[in-house]
This record gives sequence, C-alpha cells and structure tokens, in this order.
Amino acid sequence: MTECRILPTPEAIGRHMAETILDGFDAARAAGKTYLLGCPTGRTPRPVYAALADMLWQAPRDLSGLVLVMMDEYVLADTASALRLAAPEAHYSCQGFAEREIRQFLNAVLPPEDHLPTENVWFADIDEPEAYDRRIAEAGGLDFFILASGASDGHVAFNPPGTPRHSLTHVLTLAEETRIDNMSTFPGFADISEVPTHGISVGLETIAGARDAAMILTGAGKQLAFQRITGTRGFDPDWPASIVHDCAKSMILADLAAAGH
Repeated sequence: MTECRILPTPEAIGRHMAETILDGFDAARAAGKTYLLGCPTGRTPRPVYAALADMLWQAPRDLSGLVLVMMDEYVLADTASALRLAAPEAHYSCQGFAEREIRQFLNAVLPPEDHLPTENVWFADIDEPEAYDRRIAEAGGLDFFILASGASDGHVAFNPPGTPRHSLTHVLTLAEETRIDNMSTFPGFADISEVPTHGISVGLETIAGARDAAMILTGAGKQLAFQRITGTRGFDPDWPASIVHDCAKSMILADLAAAGH
C-alpha cells in the first residue's frame, strides 16, 4: 500500500526526497551498480534538485554512477509526418532544463572529478521511442522515479487520461489540459498557441516498472490531485498519476497547501 506523508513545505519535501535518493545511490554505489533516477522537469521537482545540491555540497559524491532518466520532451510538428525534438535552448525544453537546472546545478557544487557526465542524462529517441524502455531494462531498471501530477487532469509525464496502462515510451498529441497546465510550468509561454502540440513521453508501464517512486504534490493548485490520488488504492485510468500505486514501493508526499490544511 502506498504510504502518504504530509510535510509542511515544498522545501521539507525536497529534503526528504534528497535524503531518500542519496541513500539509494550510496547503496547502489557500494554494490558497484549504476543508480537510475527517473526525473521530471518543471516547478514541482525543483526543491528536490536544490536539496540534492545542498547535500552534495556538504558531502560530495562521485556522480559517475548516477543516470538521470528524463521522462519527457516536447516535439515540434513541421508537417504531419515530420517531427523533431524541441531545441535545447528553447525556454520550455526539457533537455535544456535537465542541463541547466539539474546536471550543471549539481556539478557546480562538486569537484570536476565527481561531476555527472553529459552522457548520463538520458532522453528518449523520437525515431525509436520504445528503445528507451529496452535501454532502461538493459541497465538494470529504474531504481527510483520522482513523479508529479497534472493539476487539472492528472497527467503524469505527458500521459493524459485514457492512456493504456501498459503503454511504453511513445510520441503523442498533447491533451489541451496538459498544454494549459504547462503554461504555468514554463511562464515564457504567452498564449496556449505557443505550447507545442506533441511530445515524447515515458509510458505508464515505464513508470510502474520502477522499484521505488514518490509522487510529489505541492501548492493549493494540487488539492484535486491529492484528493484523486489518495482517494484510490490502485490505478485509475481517469487520473493517470495514480500509477504511483502500481510501483513496487511508493509514497505520496504532499505539503500542507496541497493536502488542504
């Protein structure tokens, strides 16, 4: 059964998550294994990455055994048949976020010999999406997945309501609710017409395959998400973020605002 814990602030959640992740990473490193961490971009996970940087500054670690498995990226449609990934320099690019706000951010507090290598930040290949799942499996599987829920429709990664439970990494048309939510995630969007209409995303089965996962819900805008995810003990296809319940080990972490306190 998924444990639910309410902490006072996003920063407290970030600290708790960072401790959990580094404990897992340290155990994997001691066993000579790579640690695969599933990562989202945007506002929700920022306190986690900030807490990781703080803890690494206090106690540096060699991050060469850490792999960031990024969950999604925007896709631009030049024509009906010609798709390409968003350029990393675009303000909404998940690749750009991963480089600036995770890899470089963590490396800034570490000596060069401990840096997280560029090649340890993974993104799916638009030309062969399901190869991403094979790559994850061949590397030993996801050790931990940081998850976030869409506020209005419960999308997780780019998976909207109705996504098949056993879906793997795939290219999809983004739901309008997802695009609206992501205007808040990336304030550089002035209008919904500027938000890409397509994306590449890990599937629900990709997420469920993680050995451990935590759903983070912060802010009053996530009260509906908190109610929907804690209101079920299993996967609800009408609220995809409930996939957290299907992970082998899982936790829901909410701040007071998201929990309605």
